[in-house]
Order: sequence, then structure tokens, then C-alpha cells
Amino acid sequence: MNPFSNWTVGRRLIFGFGLSAAVLVVVAIVSYRNAYLLIENNGWVAHSHQVRIVLADLLSELKDAETGQRGYLLTGDDVYLEPYRGALGSIQTTLAELRKLTVDNQDQQNLSQPIAAKLAELKQTIELRRSQGFDAALKIVQNNSGKATMDEIRGIAADADREERDLLKQRSDEARASADMTQFIILWGGFLGTLAVIAIGWLITRSLANQIGAAVGLVRSSAAELQAAANQQASGAKEQATAMAEISTTISELLASSRQIAESAQRVAHNAEETANAAHTGHGSVDMTHDSISGIRRQVDQIVSHMLELGKKSQEIGAVLDIVSELAEQTNILAINATIEAAGAGESGRRFAVVAEEIRNLADRVGGSTKEVRALIDDVRSAVNTTVMATETGSKAVDAGSRQFGDLASAFKQIADLVATTTEAAREIELSTKQQSSAVEQVNVAVANVTQASVETETSAGQTLQTVSQMSGLSKDLLRIIKPHMAA
Repeated sequence: MNPFSNWTVGRRLIFGFGLSAAVLVVVAIVSYRNAYLLIENNGWVAHSHQVRIVLADLLSELKDAETGQRGYLLTGDDVYLEPYRGALGSIQTTLAELRKLTVDNQDQQNLSQPIAAKLAELKQTIELRRSQGFDAALKIVQNNSGKATMDEIRGIAADADREERDLLKQRSDEARASADMTQFIILWGGFLGTLAVIAIGWLITRSLANQIGAAVGLVRSSAAELQAAANQQASGAKEQATAMAEISTTISELLASSRQIAESAQRVAHNAEETANAAHTGHGSVDMTHDSISGIRRQVDQIVSHMLELGKKSQEIGAVLDIVSELAEQTNILAINATIEAAGAGESGRRFAVVAEEIRNLADRVGGSTKEVRALIDDVRSAVNTTVMATETGSKAVDAGSRQFGDLASAFKQIADLVATTTEAAREIELSTKQQSSAVEQVNVAVANVTQASVETETSAGQTLQTVSQMSGLSKDLLRIIKPHMAA
């Protein structure tokens, strides 16, 4: 694994720019050193030219002094001494400058004595020409001491000039080498620095592009998975909301049916009480038996009708109880599914899990109440069948006449007892129906809460889907910036 990939962005940039800066610093230091040496060499070149110029000036001034001396020796006219007099002051100045320029070269300092001797020779001949005449001065000139001194001066000056020329050539070569080295360092150093910057920039860009591209790819894949999950969650929440709405409607209808059953049971109980009162009245009014037979028949017919109606109602209650039982089972299953979905939703589904648990408990209670009501209805059906049979027996007894009056009184008593039992059963049915209505109302409230939670879940899923879509778009934009060929 490349250790460079483990570096942070800042460390990579510091390394890249640091290496580039190091290359530039090396190039700058070497260039500065060569430039410094070149400037110093140029100073020595100028110094050599200055020494040659001063040597040439010194020889020229000596020639001027010798020319003035010769003119004066030949003519004796002081006018010819003007070059001599002018050269005397210049020679001392030039000689002092030459000593200053050649202080680092002892050989070039040897001109002082020959020049002093030459000037002494010139002065001697001029004074002899002035005091003793031409011949005396000519003898000094003819002994060739002045010529020898001048030759010596010229030789020393020539040697110094040659030495300076050699130094000029050497320094010119050194300047050329330094200039070439400086040019080489600047050219290749800049080239290598540029290559280093390009290589480091390419390496950093490539590594960052690969890492960021891989990260963006993961984000894009995660966004796609999250988007699919959000779509599934939104679809499930929508279906759940629809199912809750249907359940709420069914429970509302069931609540209405329960209330209607309670009202019917209340009416049955009331009719049973009236029947019991009528039976007791018939038992106490034996003298009015014949007159009351018709009324008893009507009551019996009414009882038969009510019993038949009660049987129908009990059958309807049984059908409703089947619906309630099936609804309780579906609600229990739905609550279990909701609990599973809530557990998968994590922290945001905890409230929905509590509501689902309550719905499940309520469904269990409704199932239990349904079983109890079914048992009561079975009792009611048995009592109704018994009552119907008793009323048919009473009808036959009424037709038989008064010879069975005693049996009729007993039958009335049985009727009273059965009506009392029927009344009690009707009251129990009424109470159970009221409890069922209360339970259904609780289920209705719980279903409403679940419906609201489903709507909130659907809204949250929609927001999540929108956020995931935005995140997917951002990942695509970022990938398009990093790696345009992979964005498609």
C-alpha cells in the first residue's frame, strides 16, 4: 500500500510545496553564489584594465618627460621643458595610483626605483645642459644609463601588462564558466523545479481524486440504497395509512352496530319486563281468564314475535361478533407488523411501537369480550328457543280452554321465570354490548393515533426521500468535478 495515500491533504500540500520550494532555494543559492562570483570577477577584470591603463599612462608620462628633456638638450630653450614639467606631477600621481592598485602584487611595485632613477637622470641632464652646456649633458646621455633605465621600466611595465592580460584571460574564462554554470543551474534547476511541481501536483491531484472519487462513489451507492429504502418506507407508510383509514371506517361502522345492538337489547329487556308483569297479572286474575285469553294470546304472539326478533338480533350479534373477532385478529396481526416496522425504524418508531402494543392489547381484550358475548348469545338463543316452545305450549293451552287453566297458571309461572331469565340475559347482553362499544371506541382512538403516526411516517419518509435525492445530486456534482468521465 502506498504510504502517501495515508497522508492528509495538508501534509501532502506541505510536502509538495516544500519540495518545490527546496528546489527553488537550491537554484537561488547556487545562482546567487555564481552571480556573486561573477560580480567579484568583473571587479577584478575592471581592476586589471585599470592597472593596464595606469601602466600605459605612466609610460606615456615618462615618454613626455623624456621628450621634453631631449628637446631642451637639443635647443636649450625652456619652452621644450613644458612636457617635462607637466609629466613630473603626473608621474608621481600615476605612480601613487599604481602602488595602490598593485598592493597585492609585489613584483608590480618594483617600478618605483627605476622611475626614480630615470627622473633623476632626466633632471641631471637638464641641469648639466643648463649649467655646463650641451656637451656635458650629451656625455650623460651617451653612456646609455638613461636608456637602460627606460628599458628596465618598459620591461617591468610589459611584464606587469602581460601578467594583467593573463589575469584578464583567466578571469574572462572564469566569468564565462560562472555564467555558463549560472545559466545551466537556472535553466535545468527551473526545469527540474517545474517538473517537480508538475509531478507533485499530478500525484496530489490523482491521489485526492482517487480517494475523493472512491468516497463519493460510496456516498452515491449509500444514497441509492437509502433512496430505495426511503421509497419502500414511503410506499409502506402510504399503504399503512390507507389500511388504517379502512380499519378506522370499519371500526366506526362496528361502533354504530354495537350501539344499535345495545338499543335493541334494551328494548328486549323492556319487553321482557312488560311480559313478566303481564304474566303476574294473568296469574292474579283467574276470574278474568276467558276475557284475558285473547289478550294473553296477543301477548304470547307478541312474545313469540319478540323472541323471534330476539333470535334474529342474536344471530345478527353473532355475525357482528364474527366481524369483531376477525377485526381483532387482523388488528392483532397489524399491530405485530407495526411493532416489527417500528423496531426497524429505530428511535423514531418507539412511539409507534407503544401505540402498536396498546392496539394489540386492546385487540386481545376485544377478542376475549367477543368470546364472552358469544357465550351469552348462545344462552340467549337457548332461552329464546325455550321461550318459543313455552309460548307455543301456552297457545295450545289457550286453545284447549279452561280445563287446563291450572296448567296455564303453571305455564304462566314458567313464562314469568323464563321472561325473568330472558330479561337478565338481555341485561347482560346490554352490558356486554356497552363494554364492547367502549372497547371499540378505544380501538377507534388507537387506530386514529396509528393513522396519525402513519401520516407522520409518510411525511417523514417523503422528507427523507427528498434529502436522499439532494444528497445523490450533490454526490453526482462532486463526482463530476473530481472525475467527469465517471459522473455519467
